[in-house]
Amino acid sequence: MSSTQFAGFRRPDGSAGTRNHVLVLPAVVCASGVAQRIAQRVPGTVTAVHQHGCSQIGADKDQTQAVLAALAAHPNVGAVLVVGLGCATVAADDLAAAAAAAGKPAAALCIEQCGGTPGTLAAGARIAEGFVHECAAAQRAQVPLAELVLGTNCGGSDAFSGLTANPAIGVAADLLVAAGGTVVMAETTEMIGAEHLLAARCAEPAVAEQLFAMVRRTEEATIARGAEVRGANPARGNLEGGISTLEEKSLGCIQKGGSTPVREVLGYGQRPSQRGLVLMDTPGHDIESLAGIAAGGCQVIVFSTGRGSPVGFPIVPVIKIATHSVLYERMSDDMDLNAGVIIEDRVPVGEFGRVILERVVSVASGELTCAERHGHHEFGLTRLGPSL
Repeated sequence: MSSTQFAGFRRPDGSAGTRNHVLVLPAVVCASGVAQRIAQRVPGTVTAVHQHGCSQIGADKDQTQAVLAALAAHPNVGAVLVVGLGCATVAADDLAAAAAAAGKPAAALCIEQCGGTPGTLAAGARIAEGFVHECAAAQRAQVPLAELVLGTNCGGSDAFSGLTANPAIGVAADLLVAAGGTVVMAETTEMIGAEHLLAARCAEPAVAEQLFAMVRRTEEATIARGAEVRGANPARGNLEGGISTLEEKSLGCIQKGGSTPVREVLGYGQRPSQRGLVLMDTPGHDIESLAGIAAGGCQVIVFSTGRGSPVGFPIVPVIKIATHSVLYERMSDDMDLNAGVIIEDRVPVGEFGRVILERVVSVASGELTCAERHGHHEFGLTRLGPSL
């Protein structure tokens, strides 16, 4: 396997996926139970259970629909069955249409029109089984590494995060960008206090202005709710792990972005229009952040953790990197790589960064992550407004 390529699934729209999932996607929370039961009945399928899709209006509704549509059209998805209720805000037909527009086999079922739960389960299982059979015929092909979009995230950070795993992820990010690829760095709350350093790296003054505006919106929205970002960040586990302030946490967090220019600032779940390093506006909440990163088209995600987070994602492989060896030994079945060797064995950060990129290429080519082997399919969407 060449380090300049990965073995992926070429899609009709020209994109390339690292997985070939059959996704059973609920359009609304009311359909989540049925979608989950269909996925349980049909081996080879995955689902993304969520609590949204109804009683949402305006930008909040638009964001939920856009993110779900982006997941339906994601390069890692080979076929999609969307399960709706029939009367909800987000329509199943619209999500299936997004998948079909990307050239994927897609179908939509509405529980109210299929004879309720039994009828929908029967029809859904038949459709999903057909999709699994169809997707099984797909073959991997060599894809230039320049077509890889790598997401980065950190969760359960500790004092080692900014010393070992995150700087090494930054090296991997630089190497991927040098190969023509794209890296998405998210978690706006964990840029606060370090945004000026990122702004100095922005390719254009307008990008720096967008970065400052993104951080300002996050802080102002929190204050408007009578709260303070620093009331939840650093979290209790961060503090116990040796992080003392939000600024300290942010200085470690932004190490994941490496050293290349910031090309673009994206909204939640928005796909990059530029190659290179881009920033995405997501919460620090890991599960909601992963959903935005995935909707942005990332085919692989690297996730550093110092306290120990086992989470994954339904359609995107998540590579977990322990920041120190004690954690790696304690949760070895959940951790893919141990950045603790940077301290214990004096492995250079640059060398370990190359190890990370090698694992990214292997996972992109089909190697399963620990989270995948354990069936970690955590999923949650961020919200912009209250339910009505």
